[in-house]
Amino acid sequence: MARKNGPSIVQEELYPPPAPPVREEIDDARLLDLDVEQESPFLRGQKRVPVRRGSLPKKTASRISWVIAAVCVLLLCGAAYATLYNYGKHSWRFRINSSDDIEISGLHNVTHSQIMEVLGGDIGRNIFFVPLSERKTQLEQIPWVENASVMRFAPNRLKVEIHERTPVAFARIGSKIMLIDAGGALMELPAASKTKYSFPVILGASAGEPLSTRAPRMKIYNELIGEFDSGGTQYSHDISEVDLSDPDDVKVLASDPQGAVLVHLGSSNYLERYKVYVSHLQEWRQQFDKLESVDLRYDRQIVVNPDLRGIEKPAPLTLSAAKTAAAAGVKPVALVTHAKTFGPTPMVKPPAKRVVTKAATVKASAAKPLAKPVVTKKWTAKKKTVVKAQTKPKPRVVSAASQTKLSSPPSASPAATSTSSKKPSPSIRNQEP
Repeated sequence: MARKNGPSIVQEELYPPPAPPVREEIDDARLLDLDVEQESPFLRGQKRVPVRRGSLPKKTASRISWVIAAVCVLLLCGAAYATLYNYGKHSWRFRINSSDDIEISGLHNVTHSQIMEVLGGDIGRNIFFVPLSERKTQLEQIPWVENASVMRFAPNRLKVEIHERTPVAFARIGSKIMLIDAGGALMELPAASKTKYSFPVILGASAGEPLSTRAPRMKIYNELIGEFDSGGTQYSHDISEVDLSDPDDVKVLASDPQGAVLVHLGSSNYLERYKVYVSHLQEWRQQFDKLESVDLRYDRQIVVNPDLRGIEKPAPLTLSAAKTAAAAGVKPVALVTHAKTFGPTPMVKPPAKRVVTKAATVKASAAKPLAKPVVTKKWTAKKKTVVKAQTKPKPRVVSAASQTKLSSPPSASPAATSTSSKKPSPSIRNQEP
């Protein structure tokens, strides 16, 4: 049996309970909350405290405030504009008082009165009510004005800048001569201008035709003058007239001390064909008594003095138009050809009476026919009759000797034929217009 009188040993003494785990302090509050939630998963949820909020979201309220501010600014700007507009409309400071408030520059051939015919109605008007685009269009309708600009400057000043057209030739329009630019626009000859031009006169243009018709002809003219002046030759100074009535047969009237000559150049190779005329001019004058025209349109054949009866002559110039054209620089050859009343009146004395024998009569009948004068004006002064006459070009009559001479031309020059003595071949006749 066991002894009971001794002290008993408690089981806890023999086997002490394990010590509880030591928990480290965590500074992170978020981890502490998680641990607490883990430790008390069955706790009752806390009661939410209601928060009092506005009727609109914060972002919407901010947008509304910006819109209200913008509307206020617009209202202020509108009020300021209305005030300024009312002041500018009724204030005397912005009124054009006289023509001194209109500054005009660039005038050479356009007169000041032509500009004021357009802008004169704006005197006394508020500067802000002048239609600038409309005035610009009206100014460009003046024949000499190529383009214009109209600007307003506060408080009451207008500035007009004019760019005038550049003429490149004279143009025969009816019974007067005008200037024409590279695009085909016609301009009146300046009456008081001291500028003298050295342009040829263009034939074949009319005032009634549209600009779209004259523009292609002026393109041909520009090409012709460009070729004539290429390489420093300056052949354009020898030209008095350029006939553009037929684009396939451009004709030029070449000035010469012994008489003007009409040269047919065709529609291309103007410079090469004109050089042929220049190189053989003296030779042809020796072969023919009078050289009036040369047709260089055909290859390897030249027709001298072709029949010109089919060419329509323009109306003669009036005396005032001829004087104005001469003052502007039109060459006298162009004026004498078409203006029979221009220039000094020749004094023609009546021929002395002769006694002509029968032999002399026969000899005279075999000679060349004389030109028949065309009497244009006749008056009596001191029992003397003064006749102003213009001689018509007489038809070419070639004798047998001259025909033989034409049939065997020099080998160095192209063949030159006369329409009155030798007709062109059938192939050439078919090529003629």
